[in-house]
Order: sequence, then C-alpha cells, then structure tokens
Amino acid sequence: MTQGILIAVIVLGVIGAIFAVVLYFVAQKFKVVEDPLIDEVAEVLPGANCGGCGKAGCRAFAEACVAQGNLDGLRCAPGGDAVAAKVAELLGCVTEAGEPQVAVVRCRPCNIGDKRRSNYDGMQSCAFAHSLYTGEGGCAFGCLGCGDCVKACLFGAITMDPDRGTPVVDEEKCTACGACVKACPRSVIELRNKGRKNRRVWVGCINKEKGADARKTCANACIGCGKCEKVCPVEAVHVNGNVAYIDHTKCIACRKCEAECPVGAIVDANFPAPVNKEKPAAPAALKPAAPAQETPVAEQPSTNNQN
Repeated sequence: MTQGILIAVIVLGVIGAIFAVVLYFVAQKFKVVEDPLIDEVAEVLPGANCGGCGKAGCRAFAEACVAQGNLDGLRCAPGGDAVAAKVAELLGCVTEAGEPQVAVVRCRPCNIGDKRRSNYDGMQSCAFAHSLYTGEGGCAFGCLGCGDCVKACLFGAITMDPDRGTPVVDEEKCTACGACVKACPRSVIELRNKGRKNRRVWVGCINKEKGADARKTCANACIGCGKCEKVCPVEAVHVNGNVAYIDHTKCIACRKCEAECPVGAIVDANFPAPVNKEKPAAPAALKPAAPAQETPVAEQPSTNNQN
C-alpha cells in the first residue's frame, strides 16, 4: 500500500516536472518583450480611457505613440497641449500646438408647446428613440432629449436643461474627447474650435427640409435663405441641403451673419453684448439747396452838369 502511494507520487512528480519544462520553453518561445517606454508614456496620460484619440484606451494610445515614434495623427483630447508636450519629450520628437476645441449643440429648443405631435414613453435612449419616431415636434433632425450624450460624457461636462429638454455643454469641463458626438444618433453635437477669446458662432439647426416645412416643426429652424452666406466677408458660411453651416476654421466671429439671419437660427457664445439686429435707417435724401437770389444793384442817379 505504502509502496503504491510512493510510486504514484513519483510518477506525478515526474509528469509535473516534464510539463514545467515544456511550459518554460513555450513561454520563452512566445515571450513578448514590451518597450518600457510604453509605461512611461501611459503614466503621463490622464487615464480617462475616453476613446477620444480613436484608440481603445490610454494604454493603446501609448502603444501607438511608441510604435509610431511621433504624434503625427495622434492626440489626447483630455490632455491637450500639455500632455502632448510631455509625450513628445519622451518620444524625442516635436509636436505642434493644436487648436482648442469644445462641443457645441447644433439644435435650439423647438418650443413645441401645444404643437406636440407625439408623446414618447419608451426607453430613455436617444439611439432607441431614433429608430422608432421622428420626435415630439415632428423634426426628424433635432435633439431627442433622452440624454445619451450625458451618459457618454466621462467628465460631467453635459447636462440636460429640464425646461428646454436639450443638452447644455459646460465649456470649462469639456475636454473635446468626442464621446458625446459619437453617442448622438442624429449628429446634433459637433466639436468646433473654441475661437479667439472663446468666442464662436454657429448655426443652431441641422434641419435639411425646405424652409416652410422646417418652420412647421420648429420655430427656430434655419430656412436656408442664404442671407448669411451673402454677408460673410470671409466666405465661411455656406447653404447646403436647405441649411446653413459656418466653417469654424474660417470664421472670424464678426457676427454679420447672425445680425442678418431673419429667423434667429445663428447663435453665439461668450460675446460681451448681443448682436445688433436693427438695420440702420437709411439717411434722408438731401433736398437741393435753393439757388441764391442775386441782390439787385441799386442804380446810381445820373448827374448832368449843366453849364
């Protein structure tokens, strides 16, 4: 009995030793040597794993940076220029400062009031609601108000306005990671340059219906009249698909388009005073001055000297 147990122990020990040797050689064969620089790059990243860089997370972003050897086409949105400078220093390359961006909501509150065409009572998800119906006011392009963007934001930069039912972006917290942009099924949210002194102008509508039809569903809809396009001095505004769009890379924030818009579809941020939409009165026509009357010269009495 004792001898049988001893033999079993010896056999199991030999088998275990053989497997250990096999596993050792297999591990050496398939061993992956990771560049220690990846850990150094990962340490300077915010660690938000937001996916704004287009990678699966911060670790994947660090691996891409080290593999590429530079930051061309790679940018950590939450980290901004400060993190980019640190990563570039570790990689031994040079990086240019990027233009700061912020998320903007391209849909103004529709002010539906009594014109509500439907009442959604399903799952509170914009993606789900988008697959079922157009919206309470009938606009197939506007915000659905279920808050998918709020859930997607990892920085608490987006909240829903309870009165208007549309998202509000806190530009101080927004890192321009783009998570809200990806979460919106109707592309209502867009990343735009913050602009000089954080002042920017954009069209608060993406309704591509014709003006009359768009106004039936939303009082703030762009009618595609093209007046904004005509007054823009830098050709930053263009009407395409019955709706105007302002190119933030060209816009100089002069707000001439906003003053010209007849329906108030163009909005701005961080300007010290509201735009003056009152057109100056045409100067009164000047009446021609009456011709000056010549003063008659008094006739001098003639003097006849009589001898």
